[in-house]
Amino acid sequence: MTAESYTPAPPADFVLPFSMPEIGVRGRLVRLDSVSARALSAHELPESAGRALAEALVLTAMLGSSLKLDGRLTVQTKAAGPMELLTADYYGAGEQRQHAGLRGYARVDEAKFGALGAESQAFKKLAGEGVLAITIEPKLGDQSYQGIVPLSAEGIAASAEGYFAQSEQLPTTIKLAAGPAYVPGNRRAAWRAGGIMLQAIPDTHRDDDDWERLSLFIETVEDLELLDTSLAAEDLLWRLFHEDAVRVHAPETLDFHCGCDSARIAAILRGYSQDDRDALADADGQIRARCEFCGIVHAVDSKGPEGGVVRLDL
Repeated sequence: MTAESYTPAPPADFVLPFSMPEIGVRGRLVRLDSVSARALSAHELPESAGRALAEALVLTAMLGSSLKLDGRLTVQTKAAGPMELLTADYYGAGEQRQHAGLRGYARVDEAKFGALGAESQAFKKLAGEGVLAITIEPKLGDQSYQGIVPLSAEGIAASAEGYFAQSEQLPTTIKLAAGPAYVPGNRRAAWRAGGIMLQAIPDTHRDDDDWERLSLFIETVEDLELLDTSLAAEDLLWRLFHEDAVRVHAPETLDFHCGCDSARIAAILRGYSQDDRDALADADGQIRARCEFCGIVHAVDSKGPEGGVVRLDL
């Protein structure tokens, strides 16, 4: 791609791949704004849990986009602490979708969280012991794959680095950031998130000194640089790697996407007896199921679950 044909990355909601092939390193830069804000709008979460979920969305975008996946990639944690479950999904672009999509959900035990007190901001207290799982589900062809590693007390990024070290044997360094932005008149935070990943290119020569130097550069990245929509992504990469002939590739646009479906819910309900459907229905005869990811309520007639109406409930 020539400089004349290159289209710069947008201010946010993108994945920007880059590489330094001369030294055997590749990477991805992600920044989320409206996508992360929408994904976290379905539930009110404690700030520390919101930060973990927003960072997981960034990680999911990094991993899913690197596979050119026509299907779904899921990053999920299950843990013994107050944040019992965290899950983020990446849906690859394909015939039905112009852009790749993200969604996410976290479940927090309020009683356990309240008992943490001043320690509630620490990831190791929020999550406790647990595992991180990365699941790849291609739409067609290849079989599904899942890798599981222990959850790191240091957070989502450190857990993912452990996954690559154990499952892929690829040196990888990841920096993630997330923060709430408050708008006057809206009591809910509009979350922004960002991240940068460096990874060794498989089967290429790499000097350990170069890797150590570039990893230290990643540590210098401030959270604000990852979250600031006024800072061009290319400018940040130039600051970090201008001495290493960094090459940027075409940016990939991201949007919010949820795969919930009224027709699927209706199909499940058809397997229930009429008595069971009546027991699930509200007084008006509608069975309502709220999607935990997007907050949409799917309402299906208990007398004939052949379809449904959908309304937004945020």
